Amino acid sequence: MTEQNPELIAGRYQLVERIGQGGMGRVWRGVDQQLFGREVAVKEILFPPGMEDADRSTLLGRFAAEARAAVTLSHPGIITIHDVVEHQGAPVIVMEFIRGQSLAAAIRGQGRLPVRRVAEIGAAMLDALAEAHEGRIVHRDIKPDNVLLTKDRVVLTDFGIAHLADATTKLSHSGIVIGTPQYMSPEQLEGKRPTPANDLWALGATLYHAVEGEPPFEAEGLHALAVAVFTRPHRPPVHAGPLAPVLEALLTKDPEQRVGATEAAGMLASVLRSFPARDDAAAEPGPDHEHKPGRGPAPDAATEHAPPSVPPKPRKPPKASTPGAPHEPTVLDSGSTPAGPLPRVPDQDPVRDHHPVPDPDHVPDEPSVPGEHSVPVEHSVPDRPPVPDRDPVRDQTPVPDRPTGPPPVPAPTLPTEDLVWPGTTAEMETGEPKPVRSRALTRRSVVLGAALATLAAGSALTWTLSGDDKTPGGGKAAGGAAAGSAVTVVIGVDAPLTGGMSSMGLGIRNSADLAVKTANKKRLVPGVKFEIKSLDDASDPAKGQANASGLVSDAKVLGVVGPLNSSVARTLVPLLAQADLVNVSPGNTAPETTLGPDWATGTKSRPYDTYFRTVATDVDQGPFAARYLHAEGGKSKLYVIDDKSLYGTGLTAGFMTEFKKLGGTVVGAEQVDDGQADFSDLASSVRASGADAVYFGGYYDTAGPLSKQLKEAGVDIPLMGGDGLFTDAFLTSGPKADGDLAVNIGVPAEKLAGGADFLARYREAGYTDGADWYGPYAYDATWSIIEAVKSLVAANGGTLPRDARAKMQQAVSRLAFDGVTGRVAFDEYGDTRNRGLTVCSVTGGRWTTVTSGAAPS
Repeated sequence: MTEQNPELIAGRYQLVERIGQGGMGRVWRGVDQQLFGREVAVKEILFPPGMEDADRSTLLGRFAAEARAAVTLSHPGIITIHDVVEHQGAPVIVMEFIRGQSLAAAIRGQGRLPVRRVAEIGAAMLDALAEAHEGRIVHRDIKPDNVLLTKDRVVLTDFGIAHLADATTKLSHSGIVIGTPQYMSPEQLEGKRPTPANDLWALGATLYHAVEGEPPFEAEGLHALAVAVFTRPHRPPVHAGPLAPVLEALLTKDPEQRVGATEAAGMLASVLRSFPARDDAAAEPGPDHEHKPGRGPAPDAATEHAPPSVPPKPRKPPKASTPGAPHEPTVLDSGSTPAGPLPRVPDQDPVRDHHPVPDPDHVPDEPSVPGEHSVPVEHSVPDRPPVPDRDPVRDQTPVPDRPTGPPPVPAPTLPTEDLVWPGTTAEMETGEPKPVRSRALTRRSVVLGAALATLAAGSALTWTLSGDDKTPGGGKAAGGAAAGSAVTVVIGVDAPLTGGMSSMGLGIRNSADLAVKTANKKRLVPGVKFEIKSLDDASDPAKGQANASGLVSDAKVLGVVGPLNSSVARTLVPLLAQADLVNVSPGNTAPETTLGPDWATGTKSRPYDTYFRTVATDVDQGPFAARYLHAEGGKSKLYVIDDKSLYGTGLTAGFMTEFKKLGGTVVGAEQVDDGQADFSDLASSVRASGADAVYFGGYYDTAGPLSKQLKEAGVDIPLMGGDGLFTDAFLTSGPKADGDLAVNIGVPAEKLAGGADFLARYREAGYTDGADWYGPYAYDATWSIIEAVKSLVAANGGTLPRDARAKMQQAVSRLAFDGVTGRVAFDEYGDTRNRGLTVCSVTGGRWTTVTSGAAPS
């Protein structure tokens, strides 16, 4: 078909004009001559060149069956397919013609969209997806191009077409993946049989793009992009506000742990309820609209300087305006899935510098066509085995502070009514669709939704703390407890109690429990009995978010200890902060949690006034390493290398500033690419520079091979890095690592002033899980909450005030006491003033402690 010689399709559909072309199809505006010239959209599917006749025939049969199944879908949020025909050996789909614009076009024209509008779009898309999943149809290519916006509709396109690319690649064995990696789930990139969970991930990626103005994953080149989806967390949302927890839940890498459609719908409904009522003419304010600070929710959470994943401080709702939207005919482009599995690659870095990916299929002079970013992706990911989730962990285990996804753990048992679709392939293939879409929320969904709604609205909670005596009524409320009764104060603990980091998580829980038992035994706060409520986050941000809701809804919880992981902090801390629930972490070291998103540029801003921590942060690692190498290591000439990550560049920036201040010289500075395997040229440069040592900012999977190749090239000098190197995996990836060094945040228990006594009491209490590193910091974090409660009771005449939760932040901020880790006190940002770090060395193929000390002030 050509524009010069438009054809009559199936004897009735007259082509009028071509309105777009994408990776797998060409779209025309046409008229149905048998229905009085009704406008239709005609999509001509383009087969890949060189396809064999047998494959073409098989594909055509499969595709026709798929498309005809989609014809049965009837929903205002799903594009109507009028007809499926064959023309010149290729399938043609005839659909309703929609005048409007795609979500992709809206983003290109307006930038990021207001939070409320994105939540409305998400709710409409979820409803349409639920209809499709009930009909046992998985879309597989949800993305902004395939979402059409009209005045009164949000329409999903391309149902029934996604099988085409999947079948095409599998039949041709071409080794090509056709799709849009920015929106494809990890399991879809692996080539696993699709389930509704695929669509939910893509929905999350699409909503993220809409509210943030950019996709959740982006990298230089398609291979790097696929690696990012597999191994790293999405970049923290800055403008999503109350929508951030929904995005976190949808973008959970493990499909078994990913939120279901029903619960996601409840969360979106809670977000929408947080906005003030408006008439149909009202709309969201633009992203640059100024807000005045206040305590109510932010109707439009889009602000340029909000911290990652942080709903901004509640603000006064501004007047709304409706963004303009040009009307253009848009129809769908073909969906797609990969031909075969992309092998998993080692976990790398959770937060990368973000570079736009070139759009290889964009036609700027034509109208926006859904699917225009669907491009072939070569199978070029090296066949490397998976490695554990990586966070900077200080114990011979994966690093906990920057996890890219939860370790493999059993999926939680959920009520069957929470499920929108069976989670297994076998269930997908049965003839009996088991789930039924439920318009009503389950009890679990209602509780979570109600908690989110309360948080988003900034509502005050009423605290009623029951006494523990056995008298009828359970005693009096706090502030008026009867003599002899004890008010129960609960301290929440969020930590990974299962999975690859459970040894550290259990150590945190046990240490908190020891602190509580010690306080109760000493009757530290007369009239108050302390308990802990420990919740397992399994290093999974989605679970951390759910745990936050559960802790907020428990009126007896006056403080929370945890989390261990920075990725969990991104979902847990904002919800606790909005509920004025004080939170003290013994392990999260990401600077932005206390210093704000612009800390690296020298601009500090405290995003959560209820958040504190008892450990140092990544900001301290570089300067501490510089002092060690210059003063104790006697090194004066350093070669500095980083992996371009936010973590890596932050370390090297701090290191170089301090090293130069001490009189040292940086004789060379380089950056390496993610996944780079050959460092021969770099080794030559280091050797020629005469450097005494190499400082590396990044993670073990790059540092290990780099160290090995430096030694093999005769560069017999130590390589030093941060806690991203402090894992057993570094030792195996760099077998010649003896003499290499790493800074670890914190000090081992046995080297602390109160460490010996703590370890003795820990063992006496019968705890078996290790607490050598994080235990003392968890004990002091718990004791901070206990001391704060003590101060409130003392200031209130011996009883706990009714508004105790709201007063805890000020009480914690004023603390100063001698703990296991030393003097416990917090600065104006909530960071500990006692910032201990430790240098560790590889000796005999094992990590050993060299020296500990305080971070430079």
